[in-house]
Amino acid sequence: MRGRRLRVISTMVIMVVVLAGCDWSMFRGGPDHTGYNPGETTIGVGNVASLVKKWSTTTGGPVESSPAVANGVAYIGSDDNSLYAFDAAGNTNCSGSPKTCSPLWRAGTGGRVTSSPAVAGGVVYVGSEDGKLYAFDAAGNTYCGGSPKTCYPLWTAQVGYTVGSSPVIAGGVIYIGSYDQKLYAFDAAGNTNCSGVPKTCAPLWTATTGQVVPSSPAVAGGVVYVGSYDSKLYAFDASGTTNCAGSPKTCAPLWTGATGSYVDSSPAVAGGVVYIGSEDTKLYAFDASGTTNCAGSPKTCAPLWTAATNGPIRSSAAVANGVVYIGSSLPVLGAPTFNNFYAFDAAGNTNCSGVPKTCAPLWTGTSGYSSVSSSPAVANGMVYVGADDGIVYGFDAGGSIDCSGSTEICLPLWTAGTGGLVLSSPAVANGMVYVGSYDGKLYAYGLR
Repeated sequence: MRGRRLRVISTMVIMVVVLAGCDWSMFRGGPDHTGYNPGETTIGVGNVASLVKKWSTTTGGPVESSPAVANGVAYIGSDDNSLYAFDAAGNTNCSGSPKTCSPLWRAGTGGRVTSSPAVAGGVVYVGSEDGKLYAFDAAGNTYCGGSPKTCYPLWTAQVGYTVGSSPVIAGGVIYIGSYDQKLYAFDAAGNTNCSGVPKTCAPLWTATTGQVVPSSPAVAGGVVYVGSYDSKLYAFDASGTTNCAGSPKTCAPLWTGATGSYVDSSPAVAGGVVYIGSEDTKLYAFDASGTTNCAGSPKTCAPLWTAATNGPIRSSAAVANGVVYIGSSLPVLGAPTFNNFYAFDAAGNTNCSGVPKTCAPLWTGTSGYSSVSSSPAVANGMVYVGADDGIVYGFDAGGSIDCSGSTEICLPLWTAGTGGLVLSSPAVANGMVYVGSYDGKLYAYGLR
């Protein structure tokens, strides 16, 4: 009997781990911001055409925030100054045909929530344009009540001016950028440097850049990376030790890398390379360790390679299976095509040449002749991205199916229309695709 009980418990543990592995718990999926969910196996190139809208919900304002999905709940911010939590499966508080859902709970902030939520350790974190970072009970219990249920924060932190950056969590620390030109690091548990009722937290450390920081930080290998409007990528010691001093503690970068214009894009780190887009229309690839093509004191790095697109890049890169994907805005004058979605060899080899090295795309995707500010998501051989024409597109990530031409152009295998611009980035989790729209709605798509 004891052996049977142990087998049942082990099976339950495995199920929980598998489900958690398929979640999309923060902007770009995880702290390295690759935008890739390797645990997703339900939707693929063979059945993506069967994706239909399973449910949607209306918030009180446009949705620029990107969804996070964790432990059966989908979280998203809205320009109505609120964070929302919904049943990700579309069951609780959902009805009608087509099905619409009401929130499990809602939480107000003092400004628009264009930041994307992040979930870890039973807490959901999000930034607001009131200049604060908020931490709420992800289950909607602590400091929550009423009907409809409203939640109040476990703790808050002042982060200077407007916050459009999305928080990232790694190693018990939460990192977020601000329009006050700084990167902030806080104790995710809300203990260190936290006090008072209601509880407020001071940072573990801060780092100053040369301009506002709308970019969302990424963390990998003990380093936190973030872009700034001063046209640079910054790399800091994530532990707040190297190049850090003072009280309150401030940190200088381990290294910086220059781009040709300001940086809205958020970095993605994979295979020892950090990728980031710039308003100068280029995608940049830097050595994540700050070694190759790096010199000087303070250390500055030149890119391993760059790739030109048709327009300014506000999209953030996704990296999966040796390919890096990114979107660009409307074409600059004289651009050769109107295809604003790109796939490049992540290693900088195929279709790459010259000194300094530049790369041409492996393939491009047609996106309705509109800008792609949304950041792509990759799962099970598919890559999904939103566009300013209000459509979500799904392409064969391998660039084979429905692709043709000498400069290969790919048509989408699946599309879904919304009622507004899709600036939000898709989340792919547990057999569903979630995305927000400027029409004020969150959409959830699943197999029919």
